[in-house]
Amino acid sequence: MQTIDKFNFAGKKAIVRVDFNVPLNKETGAVSDDTRIRGALLTIKKILADGGSVILMSHMGRPKQNPDPKFSLKQIIPAIEGLVGQKIQFAEDCANADAQATALKPGEILLLENLRFYEEEEGKPRGEFATDEEKKEAKKVLKAKQKEFAKKLASYADVYVNDAFGTAHRAHASTAVIAEYFTTENKMFGFLINSELIAMDKVLKDAKAPFTAIMGGAKVSDKILIIENLLDRVQNLIIGGGMTYTFIKALGGEIGNSLCEADKLDLALEILNKAKAKGVNVYIPTDAVNADKFAADAATCISKTDATPEGWMGLDIADETIKTFSEVIANSKTVLWNGPMGVFEMEKFAKGTTAIAHAVATATANGAFSLIGGGDSVAAINKNKLADKVSYVSTGGGAMLEYMEGKSLPGIEAIRGF
Repeated sequence: MQTIDKFNFAGKKAIVRVDFNVPLNKETGAVSDDTRIRGALLTIKKILADGGSVILMSHMGRPKQNPDPKFSLKQIIPAIEGLVGQKIQFAEDCANADAQATALKPGEILLLENLRFYEEEEGKPRGEFATDEEKKEAKKVLKAKQKEFAKKLASYADVYVNDAFGTAHRAHASTAVIAEYFTTENKMFGFLINSELIAMDKVLKDAKAPFTAIMGGAKVSDKILIIENLLDRVQNLIIGGGMTYTFIKALGGEIGNSLCEADKLDLALEILNKAKAKGVNVYIPTDAVNADKFAADAATCISKTDATPEGWMGLDIADETIKTFSEVIANSKTVLWNGPMGVFEMEKFAKGTTAIAHAVATATANGAFSLIGGGDSVAAINKNKLADKVSYVSTGGGAMLEYMEGKSLPGIEAIRGF
């Protein structure tokens, strides 16, 4: 497999799949968070420094038509130019940029318009269909067109670089299909994807014990696959967030109006039994901050999680649980955190998530390897300005979750070849 650090891009045109699906200020249209753009800078600068040229391609949002000005990548050009320190050329139509790609000189950058303006990118037909058979036929036709779309994108360049981990779990034209049109020597991961894979493989394949996984969020069903995959690897499993109460209910506790997946009670018990059989310590919150309604101005009270007052709902972990969880994390050598401990967007219910963020940072300072993934966990780390105090913050979201579940990712397989 080719690696970007050993490849010389001199005189080469490199088409780079980046994830520039960045948030925009609703009033000004300016980029409000440039984290994803900054994540691609190492790859872009390496290609330019070697004497190559860069063709950037990305999606933005979920446009339903071509073109759709609301989702145009033209809006983010100032942000890219500010970070790379040079002018960016722009192709108004990603599928018809032949002339601009051909004219691109070493040291120059061309940004293609939103890939998802074409339904061929995702390979999903748009519009309404009278029958399932019609939809099936439309998909078949579109799959053939997707290959042609990917072939066209590939024709712009000599080299393909995938540096968009956030879309690596999608078998899209620009993430998986395009790789078919490049030889093994001329396709590779960018620095961002490389760092993501190194961090995740360290947790999955080379974790130092004690290994603690912190799983938060609303539903057991969202995390069941990753939990099951981790049970053979971790010594400690910390449960938090809304899914706490599915476990509490399954164990016979009173949960008031707390969130609960009533159809997943048996699944929760199954997880606990599997963990016990494998010698994994499971930590479930013992006390909580409750609210009389799901609102920032709700009245609050503290109770045991298995004795939630009628009419109240648990929205955060309380002091006893914070102490227990923090001690477990402090004694860990590897920490994976995916999912908040409560509704941390509301200040009244942010204490638990904030405490866990600081506990992970402290463990990292004491020598643990920590991997943070999932939008809410990343948001919590950033909110508390601790991103530089943990080992790695994943940009992947859904891609990270699927990788940690043990699933194969099309965008990764297309480069690795297995």
